[in-house]
Amino acid sequence: MKTLHKFTLGALTVALLISLSGCPSMSTRGRNTAIGAGVGAVGGAVLTGGSALGTVGGAAVGGVIGHEIRN
Repeated sequence: MKTLHKFTLGALTVALLISLSGCPSMSTRGRNTAIGAGVGAVGGAVLTGGSALGTVGGAAVGGVIGHEIRN
């Protein structure tokens, strides 16, 4: 089962990086929000063992934190 979790985490990370590379016109704040949501979703999924609620909660918290980060 741990192999499945590692594979899922790697696949989500790759999908996030590929999707963000296709958005060159995205603002810095928008990019930070998307990255924060992606990282939060992966973190929430890992911490809660793949729970949908943990994934969505992590994405929400990560998105808010990413939005508030200033460059």
